[in-house]
Amino acid sequence: PHEAHLTLQSGELAMAASSHLLPLLLLPWLAAASHSPPGCKIRITSKGLDLVKHEGLRFVEQELENITVSDLHGKEGQFHYNISQVKVMDLQLPFSNLHFQPQQHLAFNINNASISLRFRRQLLYWFFYDIGSINASADGVHIHTVLQLAKDEVGRLKISNMSCNASIARMHAGFSGTLRKVYEFLSTFIVTGMRFLLSQQICPSLEHASLVLLNSLLDTVPVRNYVDEHIGIDYSLLRDPAVSPETLDLDFKGMFFYRAREDQELENHAVEPVIKETERMVYVAFSEYFFDSAMHAYFQAGVLAIELEGEKVPKDLEVLLRATFFGTIFMLNPAVVDAPLRLVLQVSAPPRCVIKPSGTSISVSAFLNISLVPADRPAIQLSSMAMVSALSAKVYLQGKALRVQLDLRRYAALHSFSLPFPQLFSLQAPLKTLLQLTIMPIINERTKKGVQIPLPEGMDFTREVVTNHAGFLTVGADLHFSKGLREVIEKYRSTPAVPAEPTVQPTAASTDPHQL
Repeated sequence: PHEAHLTLQSGELAMAASSHLLPLLLLPWLAAASHSPPGCKIRITSKGLDLVKHEGLRFVEQELENITVSDLHGKEGQFHYNISQVKVMDLQLPFSNLHFQPQQHLAFNINNASISLRFRRQLLYWFFYDIGSINASADGVHIHTVLQLAKDEVGRLKISNMSCNASIARMHAGFSGTLRKVYEFLSTFIVTGMRFLLSQQICPSLEHASLVLLNSLLDTVPVRNYVDEHIGIDYSLLRDPAVSPETLDLDFKGMFFYRAREDQELENHAVEPVIKETERMVYVAFSEYFFDSAMHAYFQAGVLAIELEGEKVPKDLEVLLRATFFGTIFMLNPAVVDAPLRLVLQVSAPPRCVIKPSGTSISVSAFLNISLVPADRPAIQLSSMAMVSALSAKVYLQGKALRVQLDLRRYAALHSFSLPFPQLFSLQAPLKTLLQLTIMPIINERTKKGVQIPLPEGMDFTREVVTNHAGFLTVGADLHFSKGLREVIEKYRSTPAVPAEPTVQPTAASTDPHQL
């Protein structure tokens, strides 16, 4: 019995240990499941932050120039004084610094600044009344602000919180007029009061600039945007930004969707982009998932098809096809023998993108249907060919639009339902020429618009360099402000920014081969 008790006790201990160990074993799996890989990642480096600092400093100057200071009034013996209409005349911000502060913060410091003021004075001493203006200066102004960055409920980057501390080391006032000596006597009270009031207005002004005005600028970043009448792009943030001493990284979903099925998700099994570079101001990385989701959305919409009919079919190819299918055509009604040819190239499965250091390629499977289309009669199918092709893709950035230039790299017609292999082989070269000279220009013309990268309005890329990696590519670039922060903010101040959407409604899946 004693041995049995020991065995039972050890079994209970083993079960208890395993019950505590199981959650620990599941932790890595749960962590991996909760970490969705981004289809698009953006890194802003300290060099990019330096450019933002210069533009931001102008914005801060404009905000501080518009500070509203309450009137100051008081009494000292028989002296009654009132200070009003305080106006900032000049700002000197010689020393400023904007830097990343882990984990989610930006720190902005202004040191040893000076603020020149002018305000109206009123003094009553017994029966003497004096009015005029006073010039004053606040020196040794120090401002320390920390902005906390986070994603909001819709996945947009926001300034979620701000801490601020402002101080003024010295303040001087110059007096003139008949009661100048009296003002100099009272200067201690006036200057001390003005210094207190001014320092109390700096942080509320900057808080409004950050939480209201700068957030309205971030509202111009597209989150869920329509690309055309068929598909849209989801640029929502997957998580809060990751801030290191030198970089700020943003993980976006980067998924295209079919507009008629906006809630449908495409699982991301692609390699997660990894950005290691810090030499340029900004880096944007795109995984294979980004491009795959675009092609999957277009395939769902049923628009990956091109039709050539009649005169649009190259004449030499038409002659060759009529000769190839002579036996079939000969057996038809003589009234339809001379009917126009129709070629319909229809993609049969969502194309797939492969990104390697050597380049980017897209594999496509399709059917080429060849028919006669007599007037006022049903089309007569001559053949249906299964084919595969590999396209090389040149990815580049123009402005804020990501664009792709496609070129045919390899092509093969695998089989036909009505042609023996020797005849099918004889069509390989002519059909490849058709794809290169006719089909590819049509595709590139229809895709030249590209898709916008998630940057605020007024900010553009310059000097872009595209680099391929295993499973993703990066675009390194510098930044340029085409519009000032104030200009963009004022544009959207009266009307809240909304994602740009075309007026056309989403279309159902199409079988029209004219669309792509």
